[in-house]
Amino acid sequence: MNLRYLLLFSLFTTLMLVACGDDEGPVAELPVYDDTPYVLSYGSLPEPQLPTDNQLTEQKVLLGRMLFHETMLSKDDSQACASCHLQTDGFSDPNRFSVGVEGLPGHRQAMSVFNMAWHTNAFFWDGRSTLLRDQALKPIEDPLEMNETLENVITKLSDSKMYRDQFVRAYDSEEVTEEKMALALEQFMLSIVSNQSKYDRYLAGEEALTESEERGRILFQTEYNPFFPESSGADCAHCHGGKNFENDQYMNNGLDTDADFTDLGREMVTQNAADRAKFKVPSLRNVAITAPYMHDGSIASLTDVVEQYNAGGMNHGFTDSRIEPLDLSATEKEQLVAFLESL
Repeated sequence: MNLRYLLLFSLFTTLMLVACGDDEGPVAELPVYDDTPYVLSYGSLPEPQLPTDNQLTEQKVLLGRMLFHETMLSKDDSQACASCHLQTDGFSDPNRFSVGVEGLPGHRQAMSVFNMAWHTNAFFWDGRSTLLRDQALKPIEDPLEMNETLENVITKLSDSKMYRDQFVRAYDSEEVTEEKMALALEQFMLSIVSNQSKYDRYLAGEEALTESEERGRILFQTEYNPFFPESSGADCAHCHGGKNFENDQYMNNGLDTDADFTDLGREMVTQNAADRAKFKVPSLRNVAITAPYMHDGSIASLTDVVEQYNAGGMNHGFTDSRIEPLDLSATEKEQLVAFLESL
């Protein structure tokens, strides 16, 4: 009898231990630092000059992606970077001016943030941030945008186990700092690549352009020549050339008349009068889904953009000399738009 009771007691004790173990659940794995390199796929685009002091890793890019979509970066936890840079709209804002947490609109249209790895002439419309990591944090403290302090953001992120763990995976330390946030956001934005358009497939021999798109491509690439109108083009490639369809310059596109002129543009940064009303030349990739257009979002459609340039802009004293009336026919303007839509 004693032996039987002893066996029953042992079995009962074992069952209790198993039951207690089930209640506690599996032990959570501790986060581990991981410096696996992130492989940037860029297809036929030229090899980018990535920052040597911020080499891409899978975990830092992931952290940057998390931060890009994190509403805790704003004062009232309502807005993230992705709120004004929507992937569905080419990482831009379909609104003319983005509205911040205080309900106040910005002064310029939100720029797209794809193919940043191929921009070598600073960031923002006026180029006020030399490095992408510098640009990344400015909207957080801008009173017209997120209107938050970096100190508060660091406190909020530090209170999150999810973020402490991800900082360990990315930086081998759970400490959240301004520098780490900036570098991670830079890495994520560098990882956003646009290189799979119909035009890219055309270059790869995988798809043909329509007759209208092909004629538009020729117009886009051909210089304007008033003396030979039959062979004259739209002369777009001087400013929107190369595989990324931009020229890493700041230019005045003749958008405003002298009476309407209000935005000093690049001059506000350089304090050089020669830069008055000059703005960063944007890429034309995804241009069909990044309306409205221009630094002030004043042009609603691609058709209107083409008409603006066909008319030669406003031609005030600061307009770039390369902008002049193109004398395109109605059909040629439609063909040019068709090509732009293939990007």
